Amino acid sequence: MTGAPSDLRKDATAATQAAHAALAARLPADDGADFVLARRGFKGSLDGADVPGAWSQAPFAFLDGERPDTVNPSLWRQARLNAIHGLFEVTPGVWQVRGFDISNVTFIEGKEGLIVIDPLTSAQPAAAALKLVRETVGQKPVTGVIYTHSHVDHYGGILGVAGADEIAGGLPIVAPEGFLQAAVAENVLAGNVMSRRATYMYGGLLPKDARGHVDSGLGKGTSTGRVALVAPTVAIDHTGQILELDGVEIRFQVTPDTEAPAEMNFHFPRFGALCMAENCTCHLHNLYTPRGAQVRDAKAWAYYIDEALDMFGTDSNVMFASHHWPRWGEGAIRAFLAKQRDLYKFIHDQTLRMANHGMNATEIAEVLRLPPSLEAEWHTRSYYGTLNHNAKAVYQKYLGWFDGNPANLHKHPPEAAGARYVAAMGGADAVMAEGRKAFEAGDYRWVAELVGHLVFAEPTHTEARALQADALEQMGYQAESGPWRDFYLTGAQELRNPRPKADKPRQAAAGQLRTMPADNLLDSLSVRVNGLAAGETDLAFTVVFADTGERFAVRLENAVLRHRPGDGGPEARVTRDGLIDLVMGAKPPEEVEVAGDGSEQLHALLGLLDRFDLWFEIAAP
Repeated sequence: MTGAPSDLRKDATAATQAAHAALAARLPADDGADFVLARRGFKGSLDGADVPGAWSQAPFAFLDGERPDTVNPSLWRQARLNAIHGLFEVTPGVWQVRGFDISNVTFIEGKEGLIVIDPLTSAQPAAAALKLVRETVGQKPVTGVIYTHSHVDHYGGILGVAGADEIAGGLPIVAPEGFLQAAVAENVLAGNVMSRRATYMYGGLLPKDARGHVDSGLGKGTSTGRVALVAPTVAIDHTGQILELDGVEIRFQVTPDTEAPAEMNFHFPRFGALCMAENCTCHLHNLYTPRGAQVRDAKAWAYYIDEALDMFGTDSNVMFASHHWPRWGEGAIRAFLAKQRDLYKFIHDQTLRMANHGMNATEIAEVLRLPPSLEAEWHTRSYYGTLNHNAKAVYQKYLGWFDGNPANLHKHPPEAAGARYVAAMGGADAVMAEGRKAFEAGDYRWVAELVGHLVFAEPTHTEARALQADALEQMGYQAESGPWRDFYLTGAQELRNPRPKADKPRQAAAGQLRTMPADNLLDSLSVRVNGLAAGETDLAFTVVFADTGERFAVRLENAVLRHRPGDGGPEARVTRDGLIDLVMGAKPPEEVEVAGDGSEQLHALLGLLDRFDLWFEIAAP
């Protein structure tokens, strides 16, 4: 999008206002307790949590006013809670900085310095958080880093709390077993498509105002500073493992395939403090994330929460997590964990109950409701994940994408189907007439489905794009889920303000590529191989990284790229950064030194690698 998009946004319709009023009448009573918890232990903050070039809460000042009709009343409450930012004392020796990113960063006072838990998404907010805590506890060094799990908002900011020399000098970086594999798979192998879909999910392209991005449910939004992937040095591979870090004993519980493929909870006996990572936060989480990722295991998730209750419930005076605010007191902690456990187990069990009755994922999602005891809690509401798409996730986990109906086994892709639907309805004018009628009736879901066919059949049909955008916008205003709102509103914005076509791929930044291990870097190239272009090409050579001395045998055959440590033919010597520059096109080939008899084969391989356009279309073809 060139410059600021034209502001063609509309107000909430009468149908949207009525939907808000109906929801408000069903919400739990609000006694203000969550606001008390979210402010407890506050020690100070930066004005507007402002971190130049990477993060600021200043644009969200509008949340201090009355709720507008363009925001769901329940999401508005969550947005106000997530706007509380600063340094908080969780318990003596445990500090947390919240509201400087979508995630929290926690600092544990050790014998000599600070142990950092989850250094945010990017370096600049992480550095600002470290500075803030040091202003209170003194200029203590960072003596260890813990990644609770493999999502980028929990490791990407490590260079803001630890320099390259400290990392090279052996700074302990602790993570669950399988962390690196999971981080690379999610954030690199599928990184381009996930990053693009994340622009929809987190509202990064939207204005921050009452008709745009107000909250992500999980936090305010994602920071935009420097992101790095630094490999852990200590793996936690079993529940019950005990580690002493800077004089502090930590007891671990591994929780694979819960909120992330590699995740862990842990307990600090000295502080009576339990970290539940991202497994228990103040909302219903995602069993499937709309940005795209592996489906999560609701049954395992519930099991591990129950195991945490058993392991740590009687020894914990405070429970904190990687998002939102803590809980204090054994009784409150146990009650919170028990209902979070039953939330995921209920969705799992009831989805499969209905599936065994022959209902498909869409049918189940339409009727699934929480029991009164769970519905009465604010922390079970659909601010991030939703009952609707989580039911579909459970169905997918067990039964996959196919619903068993043979009519859905080999459907036409969207453009081909769109053209057929439009023709069957009697042309574009007939589709528009039905779409406008549905819009006036407040049936925005039907507008989106119906007019969406016309948009994909005739993507330059201006009136169709406008009506589709109007429908998505009202659905966004009605959404309780922050990501649902942002998906709808970003789709509306891009339909109204189409991005100009580019003559070459507009690539995402290569920050994580430059800091990941060489083995994973080479692995990431395999998903760039253009199979049709590769054809019968056969290559075998050795990549020697001139800056590290690492050697890898590289083979391309059957249009599949493989590698392994060692030698595999003539050498192509290149630095890691040089190879990344060639892959991304950051420098022309003549400016990157490649030496050795295998250099011709390396260049041949580079010619077969795709460069991904981050800004591919989503809401239109």
